[in-house]
Amino acid sequence: MPKYPPNRLPLSVPKSYFELRRGGLKGAAAARRVGVSTSAGSVWFIKAGRMLLPDKPIDDRYLTQDDRITIAEGLLAGRTPAVIAEEVGKHRSTVYREISRGRGPDGRYNPWWSHNQAILRRRRPKPEKLQVNPELRTFVNDKLKQRWSPQQITRDLARSRPDEPAMNLCPETVYRALYNGLLDKRAARLRTRRTRRKKQRRGIPSKNAIPNMRPVHTRPREAEERQQAGHWEGDLILGRAQNSAIGTLVDRATRYTRLIHLPDGWKAPQLRDALTAQTADLPASLRRTLTWDQGRELYLHEEIEDLTGFHIYFCDPHSPWQRGTNENTNGLLREYFPKGTDLARHTLRDLIQVERQLNQRPRRILGDRTPAEAMRRWSRELAYR
Repeated sequence: MPKYPPNRLPLSVPKSYFELRRGGLKGAAAARRVGVSTSAGSVWFIKAGRMLLPDKPIDDRYLTQDDRITIAEGLLAGRTPAVIAEEVGKHRSTVYREISRGRGPDGRYNPWWSHNQAILRRRRPKPEKLQVNPELRTFVNDKLKQRWSPQQITRDLARSRPDEPAMNLCPETVYRALYNGLLDKRAARLRTRRTRRKKQRRGIPSKNAIPNMRPVHTRPREAEERQQAGHWEGDLILGRAQNSAIGTLVDRATRYTRLIHLPDGWKAPQLRDALTAQTADLPASLRRTLTWDQGRELYLHEEIEDLTGFHIYFCDPHSPWQRGTNENTNGLLREYFPKGTDLARHTLRDLIQVERQLNQRPRRILGDRTPAEAMRRWSRELAYR
């Protein structure tokens, strides 16, 4: 038997004890095998709460029993959580959280108790908080009726009732309860009026992804600095029910606008043909780059590059500010082409007229010159080179 109390033993001893217990050995036999008394083994077993086995293998991204033992050894040795995190190969935030919630009833970190608690938390199905707690459900219903968002509700609960775990929840719990009908359907609703979850495709490659996209971050420096004409931003403005569209091109340096007539529709082949035909009058020196969003209408961008000479770059998803000049211009164009109207009724002559008006309007960013003046000056400079 050891000459020092069981709580001073190295962690490898209780580790061996629990491995033997999980292997089916009785408590007394396991204690004898590792060299401690039966009562010492019983103390370890009681402090661990109980000994649980996971229902299915645990993914490597989660802490294992050995990881928790390494954390406990590091704490006994006086190492910081950041150093321990490097030893177990996890982020230091993970280790900080583990130490905080892995303390046993005596207030000290207990790797076996913590591991059992983690297994308990993983068990499914769990009762919904909003289903078993009427007070919490009433509170959430009332706040949703007042047009609070789930994020605002959960932050308010965390701030006003920090010491009541039963009255705290995360925004996802509110969303799930709304979509599953656990809340008042007639009065409690999201401000977006959405009643079903939007489909998510995180990590799943889309069959409709545009091939060989060139990201906007690789665009030439000249385009970023707006010191050279010929670097354009493009997009579509859509008509009623998305049945009609007009293409818009804006030069980043001069703010010169070109409108693309799309009488045959705005799918990829039609846009390819229209862009090729309606930018053919531009000198090659003014067809340097074109930045677009990731709309499917530019699926044939490689063919457009071959036919026009543009080098086409794509913005990041949901990042309209990466082509902000075009977004601003589209807002100006809505004065001529209001939302919800049929854009197919506008002829090419109409588009040229609007284009001319916009390009002859002075801009403060250009020193109160017009985009047409700025483009003419740049064209003259190119002619003299």
